Amino acid sequence: MLAAPALLALVLAACSPLATLNALTPAGDVQRTAGLAYGDGPRQQLDVYRPGKLAMRGTPGTPGALQAPGAAPVVVFFYGGNWVSGQRDDYAFIGRALAARGIVTVVADYRLYPQVRYPDFLTDAAQAVAWARRHAAQYGGDPQRLFVMGHSAGAYNAAMVALDPRWLAAQGMTPAVLRGWIGLAGPYDFLPIENTTTRPVFHFPDTPPDSQPIRHVSPQSPPALLIAARSDDLVDPQRNTGHLAQALRAQQVPVQERYYDRVSHTTLIGSIAAPLRWLAPTLDDVAAYVLAAPTAQAQGGERSAARR
Repeated sequence: MLAAPALLALVLAACSPLATLNALTPAGDVQRTAGLAYGDGPRQQLDVYRPGKLAMRGTPGTPGALQAPGAAPVVVFFYGGNWVSGQRDDYAFIGRALAARGIVTVVADYRLYPQVRYPDFLTDAAQAVAWARRHAAQYGGDPQRLFVMGHSAGAYNAAMVALDPRWLAAQGMTPAVLRGWIGLAGPYDFLPIENTTTRPVFHFPDTPPDSQPIRHVSPQSPPALLIAARSDDLVDPQRNTGHLAQALRAQQVPVQERYYDRVSHTTLIGSIAAPLRWLAPTLDDVAAYVLAAPTAQAQGGERSAARR
């Protein structure tokens, strides 16, 4: 068996590191339903991963499919790629890993630049979350235990869906449908934009100030788990993760922060895959957060008491 550092070097040197992580992350007792449409476009599709032991009644995707007793929590995941690249097939290891922990996981594509610019990909993200809310029960999930999660640009998408009510409002919902959200190495406060690839995505130099997640924090914001690499040379963890956590706490919104030492911006998400879990407890922390989150009723009572 390869030593851990040698295995990391092998994965990072591979022609397609994500494909390698997928190949080395076993599917186990996880069932995948692929290519489900949440919109009309070819990039408005998603895959659902569910624990194989979940009993289901009826056929997935039909009105007669009912949730099983003790239905699982649901996480909608968005990948990174600077809003210019990425595809859901590359992140099968996320769906497998979370589903193996008893979480129904939705991995969604969304439109990218230059096909679209801000804010169109947020419309896609909200549509995917709304789809999960409406269809979770058909896949053994509990629509009352819904979370949104993302890495890097995907964490931005997750943050905006959770914090800025405009996007879910267009779907007839509010962020109150979320039990919480999880951001991994997300950019939440990045004006003025320095990255030349990101600039045209956000209409530089006329980037709207309200494009920044940190500007949408309110007492009604859902609870958050924010994770970052302590040394991240792409997205400043203190300015983004740290400042957003401070802003949430100032509004008495429950927030947990985690900073890991042995990962980078990129290997943070890779540490969810089986070969790289020795780098950081990312999967353990995410799964624990999702599985331990209170019900809607309990959460509402706790937050009301906190504000008295």
